[in-house]
Amino acid sequence: MSDIKQKIEDELQEARAVCDVKGSDSPECAAAWDAVEELQAEASHQRQVKPKNSFEQYCDDNPEAAECRIYDD
Repeated sequence: MSDIKQKIEDELQEARAVCDVKGSDSPECAAAWDAVEELQAEASHQRQVKPKNSFEQYCDDNPEAAECRIYDD
């Protein structure tokens, strides 16, 4: 998670620099801020991922166990 935070910080600095040079109404500025928003959305999505419960962890470690088998109809 800290990796994506660093990427967000880098993109924020880049967006500010691009907007200072090209102007706040430029397409380059808009694209830079879009990149920041996409990274922020991904970070939010990663925070929402539900951690596995103990049964799911058990089945990941023991997929051959009878209680972990999945049968197709």
